[in-house]
This record gives sequence, C-alpha cells and structure tokens, in this order.
Amino acid sequence: MILETFEVGPFMVNCYLVGCETTHDAMIIDPGDLGDMVLERARELNLQVKHIINTHGHADHIKDNGLIKDRTGAPIWIHPLDAPMLPVPNHNLSAFFGFSISSPPADKFLEDGQEFKLGALSFKIIHTPGHSQGGVCLLHEKVLFCGDTLFCESIGRTDLPGGDFDTLEQSIRNRIYTLDDDITVYPGHGPATSVGFEKHSNPFVRG
Repeated sequence: MILETFEVGPFMVNCYLVGCETTHDAMIIDPGDLGDMVLERARELNLQVKHIINTHGHADHIKDNGLIKDRTGAPIWIHPLDAPMLPVPNHNLSAFFGFSISSPPADKFLEDGQEFKLGALSFKIIHTPGHSQGGVCLLHEKVLFCGDTLFCESIGRTDLPGGDFDTLEQSIRNRIYTLDDDITVYPGHGPATSVGFEKHSNPFVRG
C-alpha cells in the first residue's frame, strides 16, 4: 500500500493519499484543503484517483471534495447519516466557525461492515458514531484510518451538533479497542498512534 499524509487547512486536518501498488488506483481520504498539491503528488506517484472518502461530514474534512471531483471524476463516499452535511454550511459546521463551505452531494455511501475495494486492496468500513452520527473508520490489515473518532492520547470533540460522548466512548471501546494492539491508527488530526498504545494511555477512554 502506498500512503502519504498531508496536513491541510487552518484546522490541520490529516488528508491521506492511499494507493494500490498493483493497479495504481488511489483514494483521497478527507481532502480538507490543498487539493491541487495532493493531486500533483498523486501524478508524481503515477496514481489514478478513483475515490474521495469522507470519514465524516465536518467542513474541515470536506472543503476540496468538489475540486478533486472536478479534476478526477472520482465519486464522493460518506456514511449516509453524514451525507446531508456535505452541501449545507449550517450542517457541516462551516457556518458555525464563520465561513461557508459547500461540497457536492455524496455519490455513494459507506456502510458498516462493507468491504471497500481499492485496486487489489480491501478495506473494512467500521461505523464509529460519537464525534458525528456518521463517522467511519477504514481498516486494512494493520492500518486503521479513523477520522476524528480517536486521536493520539485524545478523542474527537463531542460538544458539537451530532456529537455524544457516551456514543463515542462505546465506538472506541467496542469497535477500535477490540482490534489488534499492533494496528497503526491514522487519525484526522495529529500524529499516528496504535490501538495498544491508546488502550493503555488514552486519558479519555481507557481500554
């Protein structure tokens, strides 16, 4: 698997470029800004962007959905519960922070337990509500992309519309901490971590 990380936008979102070494198909996870730079890097790596993945519908993770879709024709994927957030600034919380972001609507939906294919790679979709109602993680072997569900020694905010601490805690305990300890966790903000480290060190949700 080809994996590159870009810290983008004023909220320092981790945007991930993920590619299949066999087919050179690629997806961009959470294109929150700097879409041109991410696409240029994809071209340098001879990757063809086939999918746009939103781990959830907050504005800082979706800003360049439209740009990337226009340039590549790639469909936008998101969980159906967060799909209504994409085109509406009041729903995706950009209006809450004093600006206006509108994404094209979702083309396809990510459902819990779904097998998502990227070339020869296979990802399991894991629904992890709590930060938002439709938050999802993507699991491939020993790699987990978890959006804003879990951070290194922290968790996603639950004080915004659609957030709920008890729901997020259960998502982390039952959907992430039950995975192998040696799985590397790539969050929506901040450094990578591991399932095992968070189970023992996360001050908000202990394993």
